[in-house]
Amino acid sequence: YTIAVDYTTAVASHGRCAQFLFRISLVCAVLVAYRAPLASPPDSVAGNFLTFSKINSSKLEIDGKVMSKARVYTDVNVLRPREYWDYEALTVQWGDQDDYEVVRKVGRGKYSEVFEGINVNSNEKCIIKILKPVKKKKANVTRSNPMDNSLVFKWRGLDGWIKREIKILQNLCGGPNVVKLLDIVRDQHSKTPSLIFEYVNSTDFKVLYPTLTDYDIRYYIYELLKALDYCHSQGIMHRDVKPHNVMIDHELRKLRLIDWGLAEFYHPGKEYNVRVASRYFKGPELLVDLQDYDYSLDMWSLGCMFAGMIFRKEPFFYGHDNQDQLVKIAKVLGTDEMNAYLHKYQLELDPQLEAMVGRHSRKPWSKFINADNQHLVSPEAIDFLDKLLRYDHQDRLTAKEAMDFGMIGKRLLGARRVCLPKATGGIILIDIHTMAIPKQACWMIIAARAILAQIPVEFKTGKSLIRHLFATIGGQFDC
Repeated sequence: YTIAVDYTTAVASHGRCAQFLFRISLVCAVLVAYRAPLASPPDSVAGNFLTFSKINSSKLEIDGKVMSKARVYTDVNVLRPREYWDYEALTVQWGDQDDYEVVRKVGRGKYSEVFEGINVNSNEKCIIKILKPVKKKKANVTRSNPMDNSLVFKWRGLDGWIKREIKILQNLCGGPNVVKLLDIVRDQHSKTPSLIFEYVNSTDFKVLYPTLTDYDIRYYIYELLKALDYCHSQGIMHRDVKPHNVMIDHELRKLRLIDWGLAEFYHPGKEYNVRVASRYFKGPELLVDLQDYDYSLDMWSLGCMFAGMIFRKEPFFYGHDNQDQLVKIAKVLGTDEMNAYLHKYQLELDPQLEAMVGRHSRKPWSKFINADNQHLVSPEAIDFLDKLLRYDHQDRLTAKEAMDFGMIGKRLLGARRVCLPKATGGIILIDIHTMAIPKQACWMIIAARAILAQIPVEFKTGKSLIRHLFATIGGQFDC
């Protein structure tokens, strides 16, 4: 479409005519822009995109259907080059499998088995994740011997979901509290790939969580939020946040977010598989088949973790299957807000599921407080939880907002006391604002005071340094 307008002649002949022609040209220009094709989306997601007829900051309308997009980090993968997110094109640089030896088995999952290992060259511990082949179109495998009934498979090549995990781990390498991928190796005979990770001396969450203090919970939630905000800022959803995938070395106060096998690159407007996340931590969007979800799915899962921690109820939503999981959520959050959520995104429940859900009023969070958990539950904690466990994913706190929330950020940095071990046993409490030290303090306390005297505790960086210093020498913050 081209329009030629001789403005000089028009102005000379008649001023009003010139203005009229100018307005006509503007209208035509708008029509041209409207009719012009949109920039092509990434090839891997093109099939899931339709022409946008209406766009605002949080939702799209596509052929009359309301769809959603992330409130933050929406266009990360749109703006980055294709090689950043195109995991199908990944070429793996294989390491030497002989550099590692298996020590003992530490876990297993649907797609992998996990072992503690050792690097024979450096003698350093590591984690070895041996990936399992899958007997479906998902994985390109054949039996190594048709007569063998041991279900041993020979890999012909890396499948997309494995490449995706590797690509995501490489993109996130060095991010805060993201488990570090050290190497990628494979068996020369079977071609079975293995991922080599940094070692974390973690404690089983079923043992650790009941021992955590109010401060501990806030500290580890904050550390987990660091990892989530970072991966979201890089255009990646984890999609499987749960206690099993959060490794905590409590002695070193070190947290790592692991198992990125279900993680995915976020593209606005793309519809994703809802068969992700573990049942107890699935967001409502997955349970009502809303496919254009985003990073906020991880925030629901984190909210479920937080609820389990402060109420000492693990898991917090305990459904027997996916349908029952939605029922358990409805019995806490009520059905009025769920129906509003369904109406907003023009979704309908299956009649059988709708009958199962029934009608429920919202249950006050105070109903979950008892003698065993009341020391962990504060009005701020309830407020924080309430802003995470929302049906509407658009209404949940983002990871960055959660980090700045008073319950986590301000109070975490406002801890007043530090617990340090006495040389003769027991602990000594030090007020970090006055730095008042009891007479029975050992030489370690005095040395710590000399160091800390130079640190302005008013600043976040100073307090962070204090936290890590005391964690290193065996101390612990206490509010």
